[in-house]
Amino acid sequence: MPETPIPPDSSPLIESYGVEPIPPEARTSTPWDFLRIATGSVLTTATVLLGTLPIALGLSFAAAATAIVCGVMIGALLLAPLASIGQRSHTNNAVSSGAHFGVTGRVVGSVLSLLVAVTFFTLSVWVCGDAVVSAVGLFAPGLANDATAAVAYGLAALATFSICIVGYRWLLAANKFLAPAMLILMALGFVALGGQIDLGYPGTGEYAVGGFWTTWFAALLIVMANPISYSPFLGDWSRYVPQRFPARRLRLAVVVAQISSLVPFLFGAATASVVPDAGAYVAGLVDISPAWYVAPLIVVLIGGSLGGSVSSLYGTGLDFSSVVPRLNRMQATVAIGAVSIVLVFLGRFVFNLVDTVNAFTTLILVLAAPWVSILLVGYLTRRGHYLVEDLQVFNRGQQGGAYWFTRGYNVRTMIAWGVGAVLGLSTANTALIAGPLKDIAGGIDVSFFLSFLVSGAIYYATLLAFPEPGYVFPEAGGRFVPSGPVSVPAPPIVTVDADLARRRAPSSSELMEEHEQHLVPPAPKDSVRPSSN
Repeated sequence: MPETPIPPDSSPLIESYGVEPIPPEARTSTPWDFLRIATGSVLTTATVLLGTLPIALGLSFAAAATAIVCGVMIGALLLAPLASIGQRSHTNNAVSSGAHFGVTGRVVGSVLSLLVAVTFFTLSVWVCGDAVVSAVGLFAPGLANDATAAVAYGLAALATFSICIVGYRWLLAANKFLAPAMLILMALGFVALGGQIDLGYPGTGEYAVGGFWTTWFAALLIVMANPISYSPFLGDWSRYVPQRFPARRLRLAVVVAQISSLVPFLFGAATASVVPDAGAYVAGLVDISPAWYVAPLIVVLIGGSLGGSVSSLYGTGLDFSSVVPRLNRMQATVAIGAVSIVLVFLGRFVFNLVDTVNAFTTLILVLAAPWVSILLVGYLTRRGHYLVEDLQVFNRGQQGGAYWFTRGYNVRTMIAWGVGAVLGLSTANTALIAGPLKDIAGGIDVSFFLSFLVSGAIYYATLLAFPEPGYVFPEAGGRFVPSGPVSVPAPPIVTVDADLARRRAPSSSELMEEHEQHLVPPAPKDSVRPSSN
């Protein structure tokens, strides 16, 4: 059977889509496009900086490298299935999570998205600003000061805002050359600094979190925070990929992209032991680099920083516009960016960088572990079935629909997530966050894994004990779980905010009708349930 042709992209210069379903004619991306963005988002200087932290915790290079490889692979395997959610729901993962948390309860994903964006945006802008200061210092040492750094941070933030506001198409275009360039230049760094790097570096012998294994697991979790942090954002990119492409290609793209992150991770670990002052890593790295590599290194630091900050800020601006529906995507992006830039200056001039990063990565994992677990269980038991229009109820000033559950919350998942989050905080054992149950595994931080398993188990148990309504499942019914009677209809969708409803974007069914009127062959139909206002 011939593939359904896809019309040319006629999207405007500035992306107009928020979290509403992407219409068929705009789903013009391919798994290859998805791979480029996913790869470009991890080949960043934030990843390099995270790679230095296992060394900063006192580990040897060999121990740091094993923690990095294990952390990346575990994180990639848990992350990969989430890539296909946006392809089916045509919206971002935070809004899609409303299928499992309820259309109002999905704010849990929005909070997680905001935390991730603040962390990685600040990391990226810090590194970009410090790189600019180092470059200026090569020609005018007297200007390498805090004032120059402040200006550099502002310029980096402005560049990030510009790309994010223009939207997805610029993000895609930038990664066509940014991802391969970053990979080549970072790999070249191993050659440039090969004579100084000591792969046999024994570590300091002073472990930041108790003994060796407790510190090793702490390093593992720091690394895992990087792939897991993309869980709210994969749908930002996969929603543009039509369903004619097999979902397994998107999942494979996620794994390949995360494997590529081993280059910046290991580069950070390898150079952390030779940089004189870990607190001034960027300036130290420029100082020890040979003259011929300084220019490429500055390009890596600046280009990689912009790639990381754009990916995180774009996704959070998109999602925040759904939490506060009266803000469009551009307004929400500017609002989140303005708050983040304040935190950039506080983190750089007031707080300790390493401690700040450790604290935020721990919170990301504690909140993300139960959220990811619930999404995976929900995707499996629902057979990847999403009712596109019902997901948009909250954003359109409406109530009701298949995912209304109990006043917009799915009690099953809210309990499972809450228990997991509390358990994660209670068992965490890091340099800054130590819960009352931190010694439950001999001091080893098992917060992520315990939270992940317990939340998933609780949600699955509640699905067995209290089956979800039949209308949230496809015609084939639930997988491995019972479902309620299919004869019971979903609550009707009614408008409660008329002003917001008037300003909402057209529904998928309305866009499909317009699409057909223009005699363009439609993309394969998805699970769309018409709404009634």
